Amino acid sequence: MNTDTPITLDSWLHNCGLPRLEARMLLQQVLDISHGYIIAHGQQLIGSSDQTRLNQLAQRRLAGEPLAYLLGWREFYSRRFQVTEAVLIPRPETEHLVESVLAHLPEHGVVWDLGTGSGAIAITVACERPDAQVWAADISAEALAVARTNAAALQADVSFGQGSWYQAQPQPAVNSVDVIVSNPPYIAVHDQHLQQGDLRFEPQHALTDNYNGLTAFQTIITGAAHFLRPDGWLLLEHGFDQGETIRTMLAQNNFSQIYTQPDLAGLERVTQGQRK
Repeated sequence: MNTDTPITLDSWLHNCGLPRLEARMLLQQVLDISHGYIIAHGQQLIGSSDQTRLNQLAQRRLAGEPLAYLLGWREFYSRRFQVTEAVLIPRPETEHLVESVLAHLPEHGVVWDLGTGSGAIAITVACERPDAQVWAADISAEALAVARTNAAALQADVSFGQGSWYQAQPQPAVNSVDVIVSNPPYIAVHDQHLQQGDLRFEPQHALTDNYNGLTAFQTIITGAAHFLRPDGWLLLEHGFDQGETIRTMLAQNNFSQIYTQPDLAGLERVTQGQRK
């Protein structure tokens, strides 16, 4: 849209080319106004600099860039998490993983989130269970910076370590962890979904292992016994078609009580196992 011509809030909403909800969220973000303000002041003119910014964001969204990156945040478990291009965007199905952690975490328990990204899992657990000792690890310094920012904003007590999976430092003591949890990169490198939708813009190292989508699971499952307490739990989010494979891998590595929980769409999504 031409920024030389003044435009009202209502006009921008109707003519920017975006779904109304997305357009409204961009208006609220850029102008720092509420939904109610937009309804009550629909004929208010937008300043030229703000209109330029809004049009730029609209064009990026129309090109497919995720709304969460444009806004700089995404809601997860009723909390707002900062997101940047350095981290995956938290998704609703991962809330099932959080619920599984909370169900298996004993009082004053220890939980370790491997590949924490934005910190959504670890921070949510810390907020929901302030009695717990929560650790989180990621190989990416940029991702850890986002996670630390989120932890500070939400006043969550989380100990962060940098490194690949169990090599992260600092880390919890051997045989001290009640629950290890992870949403690792599980998309095979040639999967066409990597070239579709939001995935085109998200960090590829957090989506794919550049192989068959199973190597991270192998590392996490085989190394878990070194850190889990006897009878501790390992909880993993995975692709909709990987449940049977993950169950087999857990059984082969001396886990019992193996169970896969479906997501709201009925697809296998979170598999858990208990150390024998």
